[in-house]
Parts: sequence; structure tokens; C-alpha cells
Amino acid sequence: MKPSLIVHGGAWDIPDEAVDACKAGCERALAAGWSILTQSGSALDAVQAAVIVLEDDPAFDAGFGSHLTLDGHVECDAIVMDGTTLRAGSVAALRRIRNPIRLARHVLENCPHMMLVADGAERFAADQGLELCPPDNLIADAERDAWLKCRNSKHAAAHHRGHEQGTVGAVALDSHGRLFAATSTGGTCCKLPGRVGDSPLIGCGCYADAEVGGVSCTGYGEAIMKVVLAKTTADFLRRPVGTDPNLSPSILPKPATPDVASLAAREAVSVLAKRTHATGGLILLDRKGNPGFAFNTPRMAYAYVADGKFIVGI
Repeated sequence: MKPSLIVHGGAWDIPDEAVDACKAGCERALAAGWSILTQSGSALDAVQAAVIVLEDDPAFDAGFGSHLTLDGHVECDAIVMDGTTLRAGSVAALRRIRNPIRLARHVLENCPHMMLVADGAERFAADQGLELCPPDNLIADAERDAWLKCRNSKHAAAHHRGHEQGTVGAVALDSHGRLFAATSTGGTCCKLPGRVGDSPLIGCGCYADAEVGGVSCTGYGEAIMKVVLAKTTADFLRRPVGTDPNLSPSILPKPATPDVASLAAREAVSVLAKRTHATGGLILLDRKGNPGFAFNTPRMAYAYVADGKFIVGI
């Protein structure tokens, strides 16, 4: 089977001065995952490698450089899901894990449960041999400055890049036909301690089913949870748009060359907009590896492979 890979760095109002950094980060993530897939490596290794690049890049809201909570800490969430077994590894409210996606994988492979949070998740990480870092090691100067501005004056979107967005993710299909999806985030700026959004929740911020495809979402988490966005997208892949007379036409612009993957992405984001009046975006691969993406924010950072060439957009 022909491998495929798509990544994203978040859907939000990316300012002009951040465009190059976001595009470059997505391209590096794509290269990291693609180098594994082209050597007959696994889709699980590929999504992990891609997401680690994004978690380590302070241009994105995941891992190092995540937004700070109201009390000035980083709390990260992540998930990875296996499309063959429908099993996932999910973690949330992490303060001492530099690459949350690594721990999510350990939960997937080595834990009887599918989701661990906070101190319990970090104890499991230590038991698995993962290094715990001091919480301050996850804080980038730009995010500390933003948090201080909010604390010393008032909470304001203007202080932050990607006030409600910034989640990262990847979906991969390998030459053996295995499909995995992954999502990682630092959440929203000045969130209440302990807040968990859509990202680590199966069917909300991430979903993978080898029968239809894999999805990673980004945007306003409380709204994404309301419509179970990733699973909604997968359902559109299972029953393509145009076959259900009860579906209303999308409010988003139609792609120049519509295909099932693109239409499913577009219709799912349309549901998000119509039912919640919120913003977001998503990436996907259908079961054959065809990429699709959609967003109703001003911009979304993404990259995918088409005919062996890297396509990077924003």
C-alpha cells in the first residue's frame, strides 16, 4: 500500500509575522514522519515523530511553548489512536512531560486503560522510564510574558498568539495498511487549572478507524466536543456527502476538485460552524490515504505529501 501523511499546526488567526515559522515547523514535522514511512516504517512511529517536532517548536501550542494556565503553569494533553483496533492512548493535564505524545503512546501500548491524567499519568510515565522535567522547562518566554500581561492588566486575546487555537496533529497510513491519528495541545491561554479540552478525547479532537480514515482536529475545544468533530468527520467518510438527503449544503467554499476526503472535512467544519457558531479546522486521511482538510479560521498551518512532493500551506 502507498503510504500517506498529513500534519497540522493549528487553525487560528495566524499573524503575518508568524506564517513562515508555522509553515517551516509543519514542513519539518512532515519530513520527520515521511522519512519513516518511506523506509517501510510504521504509521505509529511516523505520527509520533511528526508530533514531537511540533511539540518541541515554540511556534505551536503543544509541549514546549504551550499556553499557561490561570495560575501560570503549562498543562498538556495528547492522544494517539490505532485505526485497526480502535484503541487509543490518551493523557491530560501533564505538567512535567516535554513530549506528551510519547506518554500517550506508552498508554496505548502498555496500559490497561485508555486515558490517564495529571499526577497518575506522570507516575505511569516514570514507571515506563520516561523522563520527567521541571514544569518551568515547558514555559517559553513569549508565553510567560503573555501570562504576565494578563495577570497584571486583564486577560486579553491580544496578548497571545492563537488565543483559542494552536493544537497540533498528524495522521499517517503506512505501507502495511496501518492507520494512526494523533493530536497534542497545551490548551487555551489562561485556562482554569485542570481544564481538559477536546484534543485527548476520542471522537472529539482525534479519531481513527481503518474502515474509513483518521482525523485530527484543532480549534475551540468546548465547541468541538459538542459536535464530536473527529467522529462526525469519520462518519462523513463512511457515508459520503451527497448520499444523505437530510444533510444541508456546506456553508464553506467548495473545493475546485471535490473528492470524498475534502468534502468530508468541509462538511464537518460546516457542522461545527452551524451548530456551535465556533471556529476550528481539521486534517484527515481517508482509508486509502487520500488527504483532506478544512478550516473556518483565517488560517491553518498544514502540510501533506502528494505524489511524493511536500505541499505546505497556511
